[in-house]
Amino acid sequence: MLGRATSRRGGTVANASRRRGFDFAESPSHRAFTIIELLVVIGVIGILLGLIFPGLGLLRRSAQNTQCLSNLRQLWTPIEAYRSAHRGLLPNCEFLPAASATGPIGGLPTLLSGYLPQDCDCWFCAADHDESSRETGTSYFYLPGLLKFTPEVQLAVAQMLASHPPGSIPQKELDRKQRELESKLVGAFIGNDPKSLYPLLLDSADRHGHGRNPRNGVFVDGSARELTTVDEEDAEEEAGNQETGIGHGATP
Repeated sequence: MLGRATSRRGGTVANASRRRGFDFAESPSHRAFTIIELLVVIGVIGILLGLIFPGLGLLRRSAQNTQCLSNLRQLWTPIEAYRSAHRGLLPNCEFLPAASATGPIGGLPTLLSGYLPQDCDCWFCAADHDESSRETGTSYFYLPGLLKFTPEVQLAVAQMLASHPPGSIPQKELDRKQRELESKLVGAFIGNDPKSLYPLLLDSADRHGHGRNPRNGVFVDGSARELTTVDEEDAEEEAGNQETGIGHGATP
């Protein structure tokens, strides 16, 4: 009787389990993935990765762009300190340091070493992975170092040099006068630029591509922004006007 009761109760429990969907023999927890289900899962993961990775890349480029702009604002501070100590004159140096076996030679990092260490990370753009930038000591191009070679400035320098016959003053003093004149004329040229077309410092290469491959730059007022293709075209047009005497640059 006890055996029958147990069997009866066991049968009752089994029947109840089947009615409630708990068939232990055919439980879903013991069923393996089919190939189709596995392919679907892999496809979904691939789609998610395809959406995530471009977003991460965009965030990384945005962060590098922000850091670059921050660097340029930081570099403007020693330039302004130099101007304050030299009667408002801009630093007069090469537009880019020269690379050598012993390290960078000349350029803005050397000239401003008394205001900012040459090995400061701010001299390098976060998006710059070019080894040549390390060799020159900076990722940034000093535009006044190039503008001093414009015809207007060099004509004024030639006239100044001609006014001093050879031997009339020491060569060291003559070199100082030349540097001061170049700085004064380039500073007036940039200072009289109402459109802010000419940055003091800018990326030496296209590193912040957002469709137009803009570079970043910092201006004489300390503002920093991306330089788009439109800015570059306007600057070239304005430079052409300056050379033909139409512009508003400094007149020797």
